[in-house]
Amino acid sequence: MTAKRAFDLIIAAVMLAATSPIMLVAMLAIRATSPGPAIFSQIRVGRQGTLFACRKLRTMHRDTPSLPTHEAPASSVTAVGKVLRATKIDELPQLWNVLKGEMSLVGPRPCLPSQTELIERRRELGVLAALPGITGLAQIKGIDMSDPKLCAETDAAYIKAASTSLDLKILLGTLYRA
Repeated sequence: MTAKRAFDLIIAAVMLAATSPIMLVAMLAIRATSPGPAIFSQIRVGRQGTLFACRKLRTMHRDTPSLPTHEAPASSVTAVGKVLRATKIDELPQLWNVLKGEMSLVGPRPCLPSQTELIERRRELGVLAALPGITGLAQIKGIDMSDPKLCAETDAAYIKAASTSLDLKILLGTLYRA
């Protein structure tokens, strides 16, 4: 087991236990304000291009098409969803993906299979060799997947510089940006 994997397992387990009351309240709020499940799974691209079911708290109306966040209409986000997104609480179920070994706490954000330009650019730069992360360097720099070239280049820069201290800086940067 690598140091990164051990770090992921320990932090994810502690965070899952510590945030479970928050997730429970969020799930109740989602169910009380819009029909449909509180947690949803969306197929995402993982390490080496393998597809996996990424878990999230549902922030959009049930029948919203599966689109990248930057392409989804703003009207598809529920009132509770706006709060969950702003506070990053919607990402907490991905801690299960970390425990399962499908994701890391820090890495390139997993994209949808339909984001072919980003996938190809990541493949060219060797980014797909890494586990996707709940957060990453691109996120703390404010770079989203609407610019596939810049996103993939930032992901590649993270992989080249990856270390426990960089991961801690990114995690803290994510928490304090929320």
